[in-house]
Amino acid sequence: MSADLDLHNLRAFRAIAETGSFSAAAMRLHLSQPAISKRIALLEAHLGVTLFDRVGRRVLLTEAGSALLPHATAIELSFAAAEQAVRDLDGEVSGRLHLGTSHHIGLHRLPPILSAFTRAYPDVRLDIQFLDSEQAYAALAAGDIELAIATLAPQDSRQLASHALWQDPLDFMVAADHPLASSSETTLMALSNHAAVLPGLETFTGQRVSRCFDAAELQLQVAMSTNYLETLRMMAAVGLGWTVLPRRMQDRSLRCLAVKGVQLERTLGYAIHRQRSPSRAASALIEALRRAGDGAIRH
Repeated sequence: MSADLDLHNLRAFRAIAETGSFSAAAMRLHLSQPAISKRIALLEAHLGVTLFDRVGRRVLLTEAGSALLPHATAIELSFAAAEQAVRDLDGEVSGRLHLGTSHHIGLHRLPPILSAFTRAYPDVRLDIQFLDSEQAYAALAAGDIELAIATLAPQDSRQLASHALWQDPLDFMVAADHPLASSSETTLMALSNHAAVLPGLETFTGQRVSRCFDAAELQLQVAMSTNYLETLRMMAAVGLGWTVLPRRMQDRSLRCLAVKGVQLERTLGYAIHRQRSPSRAASALIEALRRAGDGAIRH
């Protein structure tokens, strides 16, 4: 590979393509903005093309940039796999393990697993990013993390493979003094007449709720939205609206509602990149996750 078309330049190119910004890419790679710009200039000079158009404050891929992006991603993944193959020759479980997980799983599922893992493998350095599940999938596809532990996507992609660990029942919940709290059973129609506080409807969990109301041809009244489930619990508890939360998050401040004809759940698990061989550290953590999971469950 030419000195101008090296891994650092390609990494800078990918970071700009994914963030849409030279400054955001510089922050991601812990570089100065002039250093990022220089790397792109070298890459463009070597290829003889323009890779980005600047439209106002936006940075957009040109046709040449769009053609280069999948190859740059494949080169990075291949390089990471080569590095890992060499490191794994000694048979030791060590090195840095980059993983992404949702805040909810990180708070409620992972602590005992990671505690036992770090005791068993003290030479592994865990680099944990707390991300929305959808962001964890994107980071995994981009090769920025090796393992995503998250709410599983409804369908696997050609790039990523998901593996179920836990079934996570979801319940409709309201504050104890909410008008619906006294009902033994309610309906989607009744819920549609009251404000809701929900995860973003673009999230995997939000989509499950949205599909129920779409199928019944009912409108959701979303008063507030956040992807932090602990914040949703607080907002529902103070009476800002009904919500949908994992059953294990119910406390004294909330009442569960039985909704006629509706049962919601999501699947939690891990995802890996199909084109990336797991490192020994990732394989060891995957085994620990499987031991802690619910057993053979379907996704």
